[in-house]
Amino acid sequence: MEKKIGVYICTDCEIGTAVNIDDLIKVATKMKSPVVKTHPALCLKEGVEFIKKDMAAEGVNAVIIAACSPRVNYDIFNLGTPLVERVNLREQVVWTHPPNDEDTQMMAEDYVRMGILKMQKMEAPEPYKVEDLSKNVLVVGGGIAGLTAANEAAKAGYDVFLVEKNESLGGWMTKIYKQAPTKPPYEDLEDPEIHSLIKEVQQNPKIKIFTSALVEKIDGAPGIYDVTVKRNGSVETFRAGAIVEAAGTIPYDATKITHLGFGQYPNVVTNYMMEEMALKGTITRPSDGKPAKSVAFIQCAGQRDENYLPYCSATCCVESLKQAKYVRNQDPDAKVFIFYKDIRTPGHYEYFYKSMQNDPGVFLTKGEVKGITEGENQNLIVNVENTLIGEKINVDVDLVVLATGMVPVTALGEEILPPGVNPGDEFIPYVMIETDILNLGYRQGGELPSLAHGYPDSNFICFPYETRRTGVYSAGTVRAPMDITFSKEDATGAALKAIQCIELTSRGEAVHPRVGDISYADFFMQKCTQCKRCTEECPFGAINEDEKANPLYNPTRCRRCAICLGACPERIISFKNYSVDMIGSMVKNIEVPEEEEKPRAIVFACENDAYPALDMAGISRLQFNPFVRIVPLRCIGSMNLVWVADALSKGIDGILLMGCQYGEDYQCHMATGSHLAKIRLSKVAETLDRLKLESGRVQMTQVSISEYHKIPQLLDEFLEKLKEFGPNPYKGF
Repeated sequence: MEKKIGVYICTDCEIGTAVNIDDLIKVATKMKSPVVKTHPALCLKEGVEFIKKDMAAEGVNAVIIAACSPRVNYDIFNLGTPLVERVNLREQVVWTHPPNDEDTQMMAEDYVRMGILKMQKMEAPEPYKVEDLSKNVLVVGGGIAGLTAANEAAKAGYDVFLVEKNESLGGWMTKIYKQAPTKPPYEDLEDPEIHSLIKEVQQNPKIKIFTSALVEKIDGAPGIYDVTVKRNGSVETFRAGAIVEAAGTIPYDATKITHLGFGQYPNVVTNYMMEEMALKGTITRPSDGKPAKSVAFIQCAGQRDENYLPYCSATCCVESLKQAKYVRNQDPDAKVFIFYKDIRTPGHYEYFYKSMQNDPGVFLTKGEVKGITEGENQNLIVNVENTLIGEKINVDVDLVVLATGMVPVTALGEEILPPGVNPGDEFIPYVMIETDILNLGYRQGGELPSLAHGYPDSNFICFPYETRRTGVYSAGTVRAPMDITFSKEDATGAALKAIQCIELTSRGEAVHPRVGDISYADFFMQKCTQCKRCTEECPFGAINEDEKANPLYNPTRCRRCAICLGACPERIISFKNYSVDMIGSMVKNIEVPEEEEKPRAIVFACENDAYPALDMAGISRLQFNPFVRIVPLRCIGSMNLVWVADALSKGIDGILLMGCQYGEDYQCHMATGSHLAKIRLSKVAETLDRLKLESGRVQMTQVSISEYHKIPQLLDEFLEKLKEFGPNPYKGF
């Protein structure tokens, strides 16, 4: 399709009074844009119709809107063509720089020039349409989360395959006696709801159930997963569009907590064993079968402790209160002692906690259990320090219940570090866990990468279901510690995400975080050197390899982050609307004045946090340095090192990579982008040092969207550093 570019400059929101619009028109005209027009308010209905009229009458099919940020009004400027480029004159020019100033005008002209160049290099992306796409959902795990996910997906009209490794459905919940209260006044225990849910799932004709079954392998990608299930010696294959992993957890091994006596004294049991006793009918001492008249519950047994489990398992406090009620209901004269680090009973469980506090037979105190010894008749002496009353106490009880935590089944395999990451690194963005749950046909490993403690959780708090495998969503306690209520909510969310993935894939659109993006990577294989950089560094396993190490791209696995584009030393990977040449051309066409007092710096800003933070600075009318030019990147990990050379050879004085939050609070939307950018930056420094250019001219910083107030200072400090180096010696060449 031959492009006819139309440049439309908005004069509202102070743009028309802060910069010289006529000069912007001259820039666009000089760059041979066939249609260049202005309008007082492009985002209003009249403005949109103004553009559409030109599209219909003059054949404009590539639209450049020089107005507000591309992060706003994107629905309004959905003009029916994939060739729409936004030039941010409002938030990042006129709202952040003084009006009618020479430097402000130069910035606006640069951005118009860059936008036109980008459009000139751009081709209209076309969606990747999958053949034989399946809209079935595969759910792995038949516990409360898996059953809920399967049930909700079926209710939404999708066929479901449910695979459970055990002979029967229900998982751990079929082994509990009662549930904590979920209805007002939140005092009475309830019968487990799992049995009615199992029945509902079994009776649903849209759900096919495999019990005593294992997933032998999963090949393919979203929309075209080919699943092989093995059960009872037979093998069955089917196709699925998306996957919910709800494989659950196992109890933490209490024998590791040596000072609490489990395995040494028969009357020390775990909370899981306590549940089994209650289900059988009577809570008794394992040593002699006598009813337990006094019971001590020890909270956080081996939890929130770096020597065992460093995290909270979320359910133990409520479960211990529930089990304390078992004891009190069995014998109104029985005594219960609960020793805790902190009691955590969120939401409506607080009412249940208060009701147990009011029970005269229940004694709760904050304290540190130092040890357990055995007394006469195999009674147990619990030694507690740092109690609320400030004294050491010893409590003689018939039975001790350890509130041990949960460990995801995904944590049981071998840990494999991602490429380029060493055990001594300050931060590891994810770890591959090799278990035998999904057996995905991915070059980087067959299971879901985990962020911490074996949980295949998401590192971005606002997208909790997103794993690092597109189309595979973890749910329930395999994703994070949670109780029954939260597991059901979590599973419903994961089912909805699976459905969203299927529907977007059917339209050739990307899922999180570039939802709706129809572009995908193109590989110019004639120049490929089989270096494996793209296959190793793709955070989402979108690229497999053939037997000769040639990359095999799976478009529906791709999140369009373009990290592969940044990784490729031969620059053979590109998108129709995002390429090495495109960004390089934008950089090389920034006007660099000869005056030393007017330096130029480029900020390559990640579109997920850094660019929004820059916009937020504009919305807040924070003034920042006029000598920077912002170039948005899909991910800071898509940074190709050739852009550094392009910028420095142009005479640009410095380059600042602005990515997502790094370190312990790692918030890179593309999982490893910030981490990879940091590794690449170290290589840039080596190159610059060899060229006798100061390595400090290229730096990296991180900023979250909430830290927009730091933007002016960050940019000023960087420009001050560049002043120390002096002008780029390539300036003027």
